[in-house]
This record gives sequence, structure tokens and C-alpha cells, in this order.
Amino acid sequence: MERLTNQKQIILDYLRNTKSHPTAEDVFQKVQKKLPRISLGTVYRNLNQFVKKNTIRELSGETKRFDADTSLHHHFICQKCHRVIDLNSIIISKKYLREKFKNIGEVKDYELFVYGICKKCRKL
Repeated sequence: MERLTNQKQIILDYLRNTKSHPTAEDVFQKVQKKLPRISLGTVYRNLNQFVKKNTIRELSGETKRFDADTSLHHHFICQKCHRVIDLNSIIISKKYLREKFKNIGEVKDYELFVYGICKKCRKL
């Protein structure tokens, strides 16, 4: 079992306590306040290790973002401000997708991204 270093713990704590779906650079800026000597490379390396171990999710898109909530949920991405918002109420079952796409192939997992303009940006 790999050791949870102080750096890893602080990165993980930050991710678990934010709903902002930060980029690696965002994580670096926040974590650097507690660990001034941490490097951006260390942050990237730890984020990638967490993703490989399914401790966090990597949201790929225009910019890679990270989410400590690994439960089944989807995301709304604002095309103006690029904010990512959790969509917990919209769940499509794997069983439904497996049946729907059985002629194409075997569905193992899925991720839904909904793109649009968020309420804050619509008011501008």
C-alpha cells in the first residue's frame, strides 16, 4: 500500500472540500498556500496517481479538471465562463445504455457532459 504523504493528503483534502472542479493549476495555487515549496509537477503527478487509483475523477474537455466525487453523476459545463456544475438528478442507468447500444458494442462505463450557458452568464 502506498503511503499518503503530507502533500498528497493536502491535495486530496482540497479536492474533497471544493465543488469547483479545479484544474491542476487551480489545485497548485490553493495547495501552494499551505505548502509553499510544492511544485506544479508534483501536483500533476499526484493528481494522475489519484486518477489511476480511482480516488478522484478526471473530467476531460477543453481543459482537464478534477473531481473528488467519484459517485455516478454528470456535469453541466458553461460555454462562457467554463464553470462545471454537478448534475446529480440526471442518471441514466448502465443497464439502459447496454441495451440501447448492444448492436454497437459493450458499454462498460459512461460520462455525460451537458454544454450550455449557466444562469450567472445569462444574466450578463
